[in-house]
Amino acid sequence: MGNDEIINEGSQPEVEKLRRILRNLLIIFISILVTLSLIIFILFLVPVLKEVTSGQRTVITNNLELKQDASYKKKISLMTRNIQLLSRKYSAYTSGQSYIVINTTDNRFFLYRNKKLIREGFCSSGSYTMLQTEGDKKWIFKTPKGKYWIHGKTTNPVWKKPDWAFVEEGLPIPSKDDFSRYEYGVLGDYALAIGDGYLIHGTIYKRFLGMPVTHGCVRLNDEDLEVIFNTLSIGSKVYIF
Repeated sequence: MGNDEIINEGSQPEVEKLRRILRNLLIIFISILVTLSLIIFILFLVPVLKEVTSGQRTVITNNLELKQDASYKKKISLMTRNIQLLSRKYSAYTSGQSYIVINTTDNRFFLYRNKKLIREGFCSSGSYTMLQTEGDKKWIFKTPKGKYWIHGKTTNPVWKKPDWAFVEEGLPIPSKDDFSRYEYGVLGDYALAIGDGYLIHGTIYKRFLGMPVTHGCVRLNDEDLEVIFNTLSIGSKVYIF
């Protein structure tokens, strides 16, 4: 009992010292917080309050003196030309003719007629894989990007297999007109050529639609392909990105 009393009496100054330290730290913290609040208030809130209380708003002026200013007239003229240029570009890309947009990132297509979206859905585009022979010859299977147009339309197309198809299967490459190059029924009922050997066509691998699995052509299911074939004409624009 006596030992406990000695310990309590001896620790009292230490407790008071700790309280003073904590009190001083609290005062310093509050001072810093108040100072930061004042800085934020002065820098940000005061200008906002001034604008709100003053009721200032951006208004359209009809100042004749401003309209006669040379630099003002020059800026307005430049803006007008830019708007006209953008308007012409937009009209050129979205004319009244039918066109199709192909998104190779999401593997989706968007078919337009009279500037209105009439059909959209999944497609398949290039896989971006590379095939290389033992020599220096190689192919990268990617769908080209840019502005294209329909060069030709075919029903019941026949696939003339290129050299890479035989290399991919580990077969010897035949002559250009060898009968083994011709394969029937793998491109669907329709095909639309967009140049450089690339086609928009059907597929027997419908489960892969929506994925980048082709050798560069754009694949579609039968229903979508039929609508696209009947909507687009020779010369219709094809935008691929």
